[in-house]
Amino acid sequence: MLNRLDSRFNPLRATSAQGAFDIHDALNFVWRRWAFIVGVTALAFLLGAIYVTRQTPLYTATAQLLLDPRKEKAAGPDSVFTDTALDLFVVENQMAIIRSTALLSRVVEKERLVADAEFGATAQASALPSGTPSAVPPKRAGDAGADSFGPENMSPAMTAATEMLKGSVTATRAGLASVINVSFTSDNADKSARIANAVADAYVVDKLDARFEAAKRASSWLNDRLVELRQQLRDSEEAVAKFRSDNNLVQAAPGATLNQDQMAQLNARLVTARSETAEKKARLDLLKRVESQGGNIGSIADIMNSSFIAELRRQENDESRQEAELLARYTGSHPLVVNIRAQLADIRRNIDVEVHRLAGDVKNEYDLAVARQAAVEKTLREVTGQTDLDASKAISLRELERTASVNKSLFEDFLQRARVTQEQSTFEARDARIITPALPPGAPSSPKRTQIMVTSLLLGLMAGVGGAYLLEILNAGFTTPRQVEDMLELPLLASLAKMDPASGGRGGAPLSLPEYPLAKPLARFSESVRSLRSAIQMSDVDSPPKILQITSTVPNEGKTTIALMIAASAAHSGQRVLVIDCDLRRPSASNVLGLEKAAGLVEYLTGEADLQKVLIFSEKLRIWVLPAGGKTQNQPDLLASERMKALIAATRPKYDLVLIDTPPMGPVVDPLIVSNLVDKVIYVVRWASTAREMVQHSIQKVSGHKKVAGVVFNHVVESHAQKYGKYAYSYYYGSRYYKKYYRE
Repeated sequence: MLNRLDSRFNPLRATSAQGAFDIHDALNFVWRRWAFIVGVTALAFLLGAIYVTRQTPLYTATAQLLLDPRKEKAAGPDSVFTDTALDLFVVENQMAIIRSTALLSRVVEKERLVADAEFGATAQASALPSGTPSAVPPKRAGDAGADSFGPENMSPAMTAATEMLKGSVTATRAGLASVINVSFTSDNADKSARIANAVADAYVVDKLDARFEAAKRASSWLNDRLVELRQQLRDSEEAVAKFRSDNNLVQAAPGATLNQDQMAQLNARLVTARSETAEKKARLDLLKRVESQGGNIGSIADIMNSSFIAELRRQENDESRQEAELLARYTGSHPLVVNIRAQLADIRRNIDVEVHRLAGDVKNEYDLAVARQAAVEKTLREVTGQTDLDASKAISLRELERTASVNKSLFEDFLQRARVTQEQSTFEARDARIITPALPPGAPSSPKRTQIMVTSLLLGLMAGVGGAYLLEILNAGFTTPRQVEDMLELPLLASLAKMDPASGGRGGAPLSLPEYPLAKPLARFSESVRSLRSAIQMSDVDSPPKILQITSTVPNEGKTTIALMIAASAAHSGQRVLVIDCDLRRPSASNVLGLEKAAGLVEYLTGEADLQKVLIFSEKLRIWVLPAGGKTQNQPDLLASERMKALIAATRPKYDLVLIDTPPMGPVVDPLIVSNLVDKVIYVVRWASTAREMVQHSIQKVSGHKKVAGVVFNHVVESHAQKYGKYAYSYYYGSRYYKKYYRE
């Protein structure tokens, strides 16, 4: 069936040229391959369902632990009462403790998981009564603080059960909160909740035990240390009292000796002066280091903080911006540009002057600080010289009193901490607690049935679409007019549907395809042949072609049948038609008409017969036929002879239409020779069969002559062709809306 489309009005080609997505193409693609896509999707869905049904349901219960965000206190001989804020690392440490072997082994012992079949229990262990002790020995009285759940004390069954428990327990942080989710997965919902709560409870108890043991150890160490500090304080106080008694020192005030107040004030002033001198010297050293290294002293913080320099730099930025604006409009020699650059030079010079002034101030401040320190030291020496009589005694006394004061402060601090630690050893608030106990889950956590089924469905759909797309790519034949127009740059003249011989001939005998347009002129197939004739005539409106060559790429594409149908249709319309069988190797037209033994073209070209003797009129098709004739070994030479040219010239005025059936373009050179003698070449392509590259290569052989009128699709399967779009082929001719226009 024919559906002639001019490429200039092809909406599919227009959409493709614009590079846009065409929803019609996508829908047609799904329509063509829906069975394959649905099959692959159903297979993937079935595999997912099989996987889900074969999986054992697992249940996950979760208990939530809240960590106290207050700062934890730790005591020890190396770091006394250091504070550690609860941060990410602390939470990570606590999660590691929850999954530790020591803690989980306690859960295995308490819940008797060694006898649980899920944890690899043997038949003997499973048969133990509930009161039978486990393989873990209990703590002895003298083992306080020792961990009896160490690897060396665990039996192989206990170790295996602990490792299996570790593989099923997870500890995760709940967002950024100080909350840890303790989860356990099991094939039993009640067991999952019970063990999750047991792990959370074991962690809370472990924290209490750890803090209790730490407090006891700290209290013991503090008590031992207090004995030493008490003795040191007593010795230092007795030394102070003895020194005063031996030297008859009089106190001017409680805790002060003769001239001590004045010296204390001078000492304080000296410390302040030395501190100020050190600060000024550091600033001066920094300035000298920057200068020696060739750096910019203006980048020093003290200089950069100057408000005057900041104001100058702001002016410099403003002038620089104005300079850039002027340079965008004028050259560098313009007076405005020269003026603004002079202003910039002045500002930068002022900045340098101010920077060096501030640097000089740093040096002056250091000299002044040194002078002040020297003055204070001189005054202190003078005061010391006035009290030479008791200076050494005062110094010795101050040293003894300082020692006594330090010992007293240290002893009081340790005494206070010892009392607090002693109280902590008897009572300590919990720093972790269970805020949400685990409950038996109502639905299994694994396998995730809905997620797996949806994933299987999506993967199956993706695989189906991908496979269908691959099948489309592997389809090497032409299927749409767009492919013909884009790849061959030729119009599609017609699409002829695949037809089976129908009854309707003489005596009800089956009709051959060449007879179909004569027997059933109002049928759809006959209409498509007439439309093909019209398309051929419209290929050159100014000079309609009369001498037509019918060829194809490979054999069995239906070129001979199409040539005879065109001839029969033209003869039925009253034209005088001649069919020349130029396929001297396999004379298909002669065989179809029963003229394979008749003299024909070979005899005429060799001069053995006249033209009138070899022309035969077919009563069945009402056309004149020049059969191929006898066999010959030099077909190209005969077709390129002068007698062949004379034959074409002689038939042109006598016939309204001359159709030349030639061999396929692929294997032989005969069609190329004949193409030089005809007006137009009609190229027949088997729909969705002949490789596109072969067709393109064959047409390129004659495309230089510009004689190819177009392409004809043959053996089109209408039910499949309609799935390539309503503009593709015979959609309108085959639609139910137009059936009333035809009579089959």
